Amino acid sequence: MRTNSNKWVMAMVSVFLLAGCASTVHFEKDDTTDFRKYKTFAWLDKDGEGRQDRNRNNDLMEQKIKAAITTEMEKSAGWREVKNRPDVLLSYDVLVERSTKEVNNPVYSRPFTRTVFNPYTRRYATIYYPSQFVGYDRDREPIREGTVTITMIDARTDKTVWQGWTTEEVDNRNMTSGEIQYAVRSIFKKFDIAKK
Repeated sequence: MRTNSNKWVMAMVSVFLLAGCASTVHFEKDDTTDFRKYKTFAWLDKDGEGRQDRNRNNDLMEQKIKAAITTEMEKSAGWREVKNRPDVLLSYDVLVERSTKEVNNPVYSRPFTRTVFNPYTRRYATIYYPSQFVGYDRDREPIREGTVTITMIDARTDKTVWQGWTTEEVDNRNMTSGEIQYAVRSIFKKFDIAKK
């Protein structure tokens, strides 16, 4: 019985830790749009006019982002990618910029001992004083934040019908494949809510 309750407690702690690490996702949608009429999508090139962009900074990152978004579109939305006459045009933007975050580190006093003489017992005694919480040391540290934005445009009206974005802390100037997939999955969880 005790092992079952320990497993349950560990499972709950894991859920709360994962929930605390989740990035915040924001979205905007056109409330007049009926997403049930959309079944197909195509990619809008970076210049927005259907031409290939010759000044791409990172083809590998572009492939990974498109693959992650395409997978989520097909899996969660049930849409399929087409070359001609799509219902929706997709575009994305990735921005990694420097920022700072406030760090609060707890500060504790140093533990110490004190030797005192007890006149009643005529002996010396050592008293231990443990460390105590005295406050927080506040500091700002530089970080990099990566923002992924996904935009859906109605192909017939050229009107933006949905846009979702998330920002999270990243380690490098470019987002890794795992960070991209995590961000895209997080955004499409909100898309499932928005299209209903």
